[in-house]
Amino acid sequence: MTWTRQKERGSTAALRLMAWIVTRMGYGVGFALLWPIAGYFFVTSPLQRRAMRRFQRRARGRAPTTREVFQPFLVFAATILDRLFLLDGQRTGYDLRIEGLDLLNERIARGGGCILLGAHIGSFNAMHAVADTGCPVEVVSLMHTQNATKSAEFFAEWGARHGRNPQTETVIPLGQPDAMLRAAEALGRGGLVGILADRTPGTDKVVRLPFLGEDAAFPLGPHILAGVLGAPVMMAFGVWTGKRRYEVHFVPFAERIALDRRERQAQLEAVARDYAARLERIARRYPDNWFNFFDFWDEMDAR
Repeated sequence: MTWTRQKERGSTAALRLMAWIVTRMGYGVGFALLWPIAGYFFVTSPLQRRAMRRFQRRARGRAPTTREVFQPFLVFAATILDRLFLLDGQRTGYDLRIEGLDLLNERIARGGGCILLGAHIGSFNAMHAVADTGCPVEVVSLMHTQNATKSAEFFAEWGARHGRNPQTETVIPLGQPDAMLRAAEALGRGGLVGILADRTPGTDKVVRLPFLGEDAAFPLGPHILAGVLGAPVMMAFGVWTGKRRYEVHFVPFAERIALDRRERQAQLEAVARDYAARLERIARRYPDNWFNFFDFWDEMDAR
């Protein structure tokens, strides 16, 4: 099953209940509740559990333990809990370690903006927390939002209640007619534009590339966008390393993705291959932060 065919689990009511609990009883109680919550989704999601087992086997190079298969469910839940605090500007008690910020600042200082290539690994809000601590430019994200409407609506409401609305201020939904224009305008103001490049929404051009020992489909759309926008490109990801602890990494990727009309396909595939190879290294290093809970290699329908 591909991620576009998966229904969003959970409910807005459950998110509101969790927010009510942590607001009144604190982070410790909220974190303790993550174990039964993650356990429920682990037990009742056989397809996602099977997909995660396949990923863990490849990332670790051996058969994973049940705990190792369960851990990404728990880590994902922990990042959602942390989102309640980080969106509210509450960073007391959080340990955010940043690598490559000097390189990002160099690109910001040049003007013209920078594109940040990401993936569904770790926490987006850990990176936004870095921006909130003093990033001198705006940060926007180009994202497919159709598969997480319940959580998007809740966090939009939560952000508005706490004096900000990150869903409308920083997320540009892909597929909208003005998405490219808005991204170009943000770059023109010297801003940062994030693009996730690990999932194929079904309408994108794709290429199958080696990833953890088997070919997987990667979209070419994000790299086409980066080429059209014409700004420097870095990879960016923020991984959960423990209770209230994150590592945020900014890694140079390309000064510019230049596409020649005569060799466009070959150039795009080369860029996507580089991205997949780098993502593989990240996935091996932080397997607990892999949040693609679907058949990444398109194996289950064929076997």
